[in-house]
Amino acid sequence: MGRTILGMLVGVVVAVAVIMAVQSIGHRFYPLPAGLDMANPAHEGAFAAFIAALPLPGKLMVLASWALGSFIGALAAAKVARHQTAAALLVALVVIAAVMGMIVTVPHPTWLSVAGVLLPIPLALFAVRLVYRRTTLPRVP
Repeated sequence: MGRTILGMLVGVVVAVAVIMAVQSIGHRFYPLPAGLDMANPAHEGAFAAFIAALPLPGKLMVLASWALGSFIGALAAAKVARHQTAAALLVALVVIAAVMGMIVTVPHPTWLSVAGVLLPIPLALFAVRLVYRRTTLPRVP
C-alpha cells in the first residue's frame, strides 16, 4: 500500500512538472500579454481573450501539455507503485480535475475541452501497459 501511495504522489508531481514545462515552452512561442497576472481573478477576462485569440498550434501545445503530463505522470506512478493501474488512473483523474477546473474558469474551445477530459485515462492505461509489459517479460539468459 505504501508503494502505491508513493507512486501516486510521484506520478502527480511528475504530471504537474511536465504540464508546466510544456506550457512554459508554449509561452515562449505564444507569450502572455504584458501585465497579465493569471493568479489575479480580475484578469480572467483578459486570459480568456488570450485563449480565444491563441492560434491552433498554441492550443495544440496546451493539449499536448495535458496529454504528456498525464502519460508521463502515469508512467512514473506505474513504475513506482505496486498497484500500477490504480496509481496511474489516479494521476489521470488529477489531470482531468485540473483540466476541468481550467475550462470552467476560462472558456476553451469545445474540441480542446473534450480532448483534455477524454485523453488522460486512455494515456494512463497505455502507460500501465508499457510498464506491465516490461516487468513481466521473461529474462533472456
